[in-house]
Amino acid sequence: MEQDYQKIISKPLLKWWKIHGRKNLPWQKNPSLYKTWVSEIMLQQTQVKTVIDYFERFIKRFPYLKTLAEGNIDDVLFLWSGLGYYSRARNLHLTANIIKDEFKGRFPRNFETLIALPGIGPSTAGAILSLSNIQSVPILDGNVKRVLARYFGVYGHYSKSAVNKKLWELSALTTPKEDYAIYTQAIMDLGATICLPRNPNCKKCPCIIDCFAYQEDLTDSLPTKKVSKEKKSVSENILIIKFEDGSFLLEKRHNDGIWGGLWSLPQLNIKEDPLIWCKNNLSNRVIISKKLEAIKHTFSHYHLNMHPTEINLEGKFTNPNKRIQSFKKSDINKLGLAAPIKKIINSL
Repeated sequence: MEQDYQKIISKPLLKWWKIHGRKNLPWQKNPSLYKTWVSEIMLQQTQVKTVIDYFERFIKRFPYLKTLAEGNIDDVLFLWSGLGYYSRARNLHLTANIIKDEFKGRFPRNFETLIALPGIGPSTAGAILSLSNIQSVPILDGNVKRVLARYFGVYGHYSKSAVNKKLWELSALTTPKEDYAIYTQAIMDLGATICLPRNPNCKKCPCIIDCFAYQEDLTDSLPTKKVSKEKKSVSENILIIKFEDGSFLLEKRHNDGIWGGLWSLPQLNIKEDPLIWCKNNLSNRVIISKKLEAIKHTFSHYHLNMHPTEINLEGKFTNPNKRIQSFKKSDINKLGLAAPIKKIINSL
């Protein structure tokens, strides 16, 4: 059976990739385990076209694992700002330090060792080893799931364990023992450029003949879509606290929750009074305050309604600590800030 799968999927894909595959992505130039790892972490839940610029800036600042491990987490988060899912950046920095300290700076080349590291799951570990031509290991990212679900007619959403298990089995059966680096890139490229979530370009697919979804006219139905729940809305007060010396206040967020580890304007529950917060946390007298127009930011699972209040205080900030500090506007290009917060600050 495995040989049959190789014949009907793997071989056509390998031929297709040699002509149509993506071969000039920045992490494919002078490749290394380190670059492959960084790119695969960035590509988790993020499209290639978005990742390219971030990857190039990141590698310019942290060209080697050693430089990343020795770098400041704030620098890492700054380079990640706008890419989202910031736990990826924190895990990247943490894993770099683990490899430096426990593996003498040598990137692990073993699957079990890789998946024990923060931020590296089975699919990411498989991609690192396969793309680096070390070992034939199946992968199952979003693109591969879509290709396999359509080709084999796998019903049910990926979140169901039985569906996920079936797709892993199919990925293992279709991944060849030779040319696995090319195959791994090829099936990801097919999902990213041909077997698209909407309006797939089936006529250009090398596997069209035996594709279940195409033959049954079910490309719109497969893979099975998750029943979407209505996103809840959360409202928060955003404090724009400005001092007479031109500085403003930022608070470093805890690692858990949204924008973990980033600097942000202080955020309060919508029921909390911004002026009372200032009275309890700052010794400066309020000169003037005004409410600004609300801003809506949408996450994958909820809407955040931000209600900014601009508060001007006398003097300057005199009691900085690890979590609350004052900055000048010129400092924001050195800080890890979430995109909507950076937009608010730039508008000041």
